Amino acid sequence: MEASRTLEGKTAIVFGGSRGIGAAAARRLAQEGADVALTYVSTPQRAAETVAAIEATGRAGLAIHADSADPAAIRAAVSQAVERFGKLNIAVINAGILKLGDIATVSVEDLDRMLGINVRGVFLAIQAAAAQIGDGGRIVTIGSNTAVRSGHRGSSVYSMTKAAVAVMVKGAALDLASRGITVNNIQPGPTITDMTAGHVEAIKPLIPLGRAADPDEIAGLVAWLARRESGYMTGSSLTIDGGMAL
Repeated sequence: MEASRTLEGKTAIVFGGSRGIGAAAARRLAQEGADVALTYVSTPQRAAETVAAIEATGRAGLAIHADSADPAAIRAAVSQAVERFGKLNIAVINAGILKLGDIATVSVEDLDRMLGINVRGVFLAIQAAAAQIGDGGRIVTIGSNTAVRSGHRGSSVYSMTKAAVAVMVKGAALDLASRGITVNNIQPGPTITDMTAGHVEAIKPLIPLGRAADPDEIAGLVAWLARRESGYMTGSSLTIDGGMAL
């Protein structure tokens, strides 16, 4: 894919960037000219492959092992990115987990794990990035269309965490507006990733466009929000779900 070089000279970090939407976002940012660090937890080989794809564009890549449930690891990842690249302009916060379960049977452990990564981890990543990111920077979170349309049983906790992200972004946007830093949230519908393997086919009949998204389609929106031309948008949640939420 031919991409413009509108992010030439910029640096980015993608939390949860070894696969799926995160990896697609990391590759797209590099295609548009940014050097990109990414975090991973359990897929070092996939992280290495994504770094190789970044470097194939002529940009620098860096893979950092960091659990988004660990506040110290989140802060250390941002510091490593800044140490490597000298600055930080863009943060994409994609790390998250999905555990489906009926509200009557969801375990406390699963509840705490999803809240810890999908809400607490996102907040801490925004906080850590904001401490290092330059004025006029960009912060993009990856939420879910389940924040506005749950659509199926067993998604109460996941939907709750993604709704929390949408509200969190509004507050963060207000807090960072004086520095010209925009904070926006992307709410994808079903997307072909490891996380959706096994149930995306069952969801297709609910999608007016009749298909799941390709991660590169979500990455295109990430890239637009990272560019200068999106600078008047902040605190927004953009739903990209093939019409599911209509």
